[in-house]
Amino acid sequence: MSYDVQNDGRLDPRLKAVLAMFDTPALGDVASRGELLAEATAPATIERIEAANAAMAMLDSEDVAPSLGLSFQDIEVTSAPDGNAISLRLIRPDGDEVLPCVYYIHGGGMVSGSIDDAIYRAWGRVIAAKGVGVVMVEFRNAVYANSLDEVAPFPAGLNDCLSGLRWISANAATYHLDPRRIVVAGESGGGNLTLATALSLKRSNELGIIKGLYALCPYLAGAYPDERYESTTQNNGILIETHNNRGKVGYGIEAYEEKNPLAWPDFATTGDVIGFPPTVISVNECDPLRDEGIAFYRLLLQSGVAARGRMLLGTFHGADIATLLCPEISHETARDIATFATI
Repeated sequence: MSYDVQNDGRLDPRLKAVLAMFDTPALGDVASRGELLAEATAPATIERIEAANAAMAMLDSEDVAPSLGLSFQDIEVTSAPDGNAISLRLIRPDGDEVLPCVYYIHGGGMVSGSIDDAIYRAWGRVIAAKGVGVVMVEFRNAVYANSLDEVAPFPAGLNDCLSGLRWISANAATYHLDPRRIVVAGESGGGNLTLATALSLKRSNELGIIKGLYALCPYLAGAYPDERYESTTQNNGILIETHNNRGKVGYGIEAYEEKNPLAWPDFATTGDVIGFPPTVISVNECDPLRDEGIAFYRLLLQSGVAARGRMLLGTFHGADIATLLCPEISHETARDIATFATI
């Protein structure tokens, strides 16, 4: 049954109005990653993406995310082990004060998205304006090319995120950032990569380079509907449609079948997360991914991790990073991230 936006009394009216403007497509399953790659480069897909980007340009609003008082710098870094180039974008308040650092990983289900997207240009400014340095990483997507051009499945994106993090940790002083106060954060697919980054750092005994983790609406399970998680049925079709195999096929079907938590952190055990730094898991009430985020939060608690959970009532998936839609909610989340990095 399709989602009836008008009769959902939970949603913030501003977000309900946004949903009423378009239909969330119910996409079917695919047979292979190759099918997804062919679809991604088809003329009709490119035209659709260009139209969507034009419509989303309004989200980069100077009214709610001003550039005044901020400085910007793009840095090219070599990623390991593949030796490919990735980009880091540093946004920070003007001046040379040594600041905490929020290392931010964009969303898009690990298959799409870019730090050049309007939503991330604005979101980076909103966080930085709270008094922290923000480093946004442009990593290789699994299906849809961004400014890096190259696409590659798991573990390419994770390796790029790890490489950028290690580089900024080693070079923090050059950019007047405090290497002792680096928080890794991200939403949706970026929330997956945030937690996967910590899982990987634990395996290599490098957890000490980060102060904390802040995962927003993390995309962790990869296969839906999931009878363990009521939200995967209750909220499906609210902004995002999850009842297909596209995510796991595009990013890492082999890793899913192997139950590899570095690709799909929903497979993590208490042993995998023991020793994690303080972690915040933030979820949206009207999100299909809500319950898997809550489950990961509870796993952290069971493992003795200093974890905090928050749920934003009346919001759909990732609404708090879309600064123009509900500015006060976005600024509250940004302020919470910055405070978490600072204290």
